[in-house]
Amino acid sequence: MSLSQIISRIHATEKTANRPLGATQLIAVSKVQPNARVHDVLEQGHSLFGENKVQEAQGKWPDFKAEFPNVHVHLIGPLQSNKVKPAIALFDAIHTVDRPKLATKLATEIQAQGKSPELFIQVNTGAEPQKAGILPNDADLFIKDCLALDLPITGLMVIPPVNEEPSLHFALLKKIADRNGLKNLSMGMSADFERAIALGATHIRVGSAIFGDRISHK
Repeated sequence: MSLSQIISRIHATEKTANRPLGATQLIAVSKVQPNARVHDVLEQGHSLFGENKVQEAQGKWPDFKAEFPNVHVHLIGPLQSNKVKPAIALFDAIHTVDRPKLATKLATEIQAQGKSPELFIQVNTGAEPQKAGILPNDADLFIKDCLALDLPITGLMVIPPVNEEPSLHFALLKKIADRNGLKNLSMGMSADFERAIALGATHIRVGSAIFGDRISHK
């Protein structure tokens, strides 16, 4: 599937769901993709990309940003506390704020650098023990604590359980966001982004459907 086909599907879903055209931002997930594939998508005019690891992004995006100055890169993978400094320097948004220690480290480093990416809190809506994210019952307090640290929390992110209906998790995320006055919802991937858009997604994360299958690094 081409980039233009995915964008057409996004616009069609926005229309069907009575959402404004362009209400949903497409994050092209470029993790573990060859630079040539990423460059091709950049040349097609796309400007929003997602990476899973700070180190991989450091080796890729400074050069791309020099060539394509309007590009924005979001961190959509787990953030280790010891990678906070380079993450704040490189990324335009971080979707995976998920624990008090990380929130405190981000607040300190944001003050030190005098700049901040847009921040999303990851919610583990399925309460999966192997998955990162704050539990739904703890989300309201965690959001309040992050805002008390002056963190620019603008939204929530979710990765639904693989074997459950994702719409239930998208709806739960929206409910938590609405009651906390957060406008952004990072939810929906290649297989379910249309359902996410219908339920209010502002950011969807699509990778292999745009770039082709990932190339794993051993």
